[in-house]
Amino acid sequence: MKIVADSNIPFVREAFAGLGDVTLAPGRQMNAAMVREAELLLVRSVTPVNRALLEGSRVRFVATATIGFDHVDTAYLAARGVGFATASGSNANSVAEYIVAAILELGCRKQFRLRDKTLGVIGVGNVGSKVVGYAEALGMRVLQNDPPRQRAEGGTFVSLERVVAGADIITLHVPLTKSGPDATFHLLEPRRGIIINSSRGAVLDNEALLTAKLDGLVLDVWEGEPHLLPGLLEKTDIATPHIAGYSFDGKVNGTRMIYEAACRFFGVAPAWQPQLPAPPVPRMEADVRGMDDEDALRGIVRRVYDITADDAALRSAPERFDQLRAEYPVRRELFNTELALQGAGEKLRRICSVLGFRGV
Repeated sequence: MKIVADSNIPFVREAFAGLGDVTLAPGRQMNAAMVREAELLLVRSVTPVNRALLEGSRVRFVATATIGFDHVDTAYLAARGVGFATASGSNANSVAEYIVAAILELGCRKQFRLRDKTLGVIGVGNVGSKVVGYAEALGMRVLQNDPPRQRAEGGTFVSLERVVAGADIITLHVPLTKSGPDATFHLLEPRRGIIINSSRGAVLDNEALLTAKLDGLVLDVWEGEPHLLPGLLEKTDIATPHIAGYSFDGKVNGTRMIYEAACRFFGVAPAWQPQLPAPPVPRMEADVRGMDDEDALRGIVRRVYDITADDAALRSAPERFDQLRAEYPVRRELFNTELALQGAGEKLRRICSVLGFRGV
């Protein structure tokens, strides 16, 4: 079986070699000629999968190693009888940790305490629900907006209007959809407060962001990426090249999920198990005596994941957007680090434990 795969999917050759002959290619360069003889196609979010790519091909199964799939014409796949799978939830914790790092950094720069702020979470699925849990552990008041879940479950969800009016910080975790009752294209008109977008670039009207009077702006995703709207980079407080979900753990989870889905589709018993390298920070000691809990936590998190380094990398070379993603350094999630605290109170220990640090 011929397999064509995005070269930016980690361990993809090792995982899928047992299923067939794997050809790797940059995702943005995939074209109809390249995939024509393939039976299995493995992509990430930069490859539009539609009639133009697949018409006349032998592709029987498509998998995207991402949680979003707005780049895939699922109706076309279904009409052709082509199987499809995503890596839903694979990098949810990676994105949630990115949000924690971002709001801790903003709190320091703008001199506010998270425990005094209200966070609005728009989209409370795999990612958003983790963000809610982490924010509540940090002592934030949280407003949750998720119309599909509200219709299905009721509960404590609130309207988008209430989130916009009542939240100091808004973070978006929705798929990109352009039709239906819950369309998210240009979902939010940014008017005030702090906005964080790590979902899809077009969820926010990037042109409107240029003139919005905001207290802060964090963008990991951009309308029209890899090309950034002129002037928008300078408008942001933190800017990163679509890497919120790029923890090594999250990416490997994505590979594992699509591998197992392909095995099920083709009736093959899974045999591959990833062997992950040792984390860069397996153990950390931190003396936090006399420090405010949030200041201490920001320093602890930064030693494992320094979001300011990702920001600096994009600002220094925005034209290298895709290369920054392809060459992204190994970033491990917090649960890989054993944390030894000195002088910490029970509250900080509890927060660190909720975030996943071991040995707290």
